[in-house]
Amino acid sequence: MAENSVEERMLELIEEICDDEIIREERDADLFEEGLLDSMAAIELLVAIETEFGVTIAPTAVEREEMNSVNKIIYQVQIRYDAQ
Repeated sequence: MAENSVEERMLELIEEICDDEIIREERDADLFEEGLLDSMAAIELLVAIETEFGVTIAPTAVEREEMNSVNKIIYQVQIRYDAQ
C-alpha cells in the first residue's frame, strides 16, 4: 500500500472514530485535549488500525504524546507498516 494510501485510509478511520471532519484540517491538534478522542475511542482506533493494516500498537507501547494528533498517529502507523 502506498504511503499516501495509508495516510488517506488513516484519515478516514480517525474521522470516523472522532466523528468530526475537523481532523483533516487540524492535523496537529491534540485530539484528547480537543475532546475528539478518549481512552475508549483510542482503543477502538488501535483495533481498527490492526484490522485495516495488520499493524499492532499496544496501548503500552507508545506514550500518549506520541499518538495524540492525527499526524502523530499516521506516523506511528506508517513506520510500523513500512517495517512489515
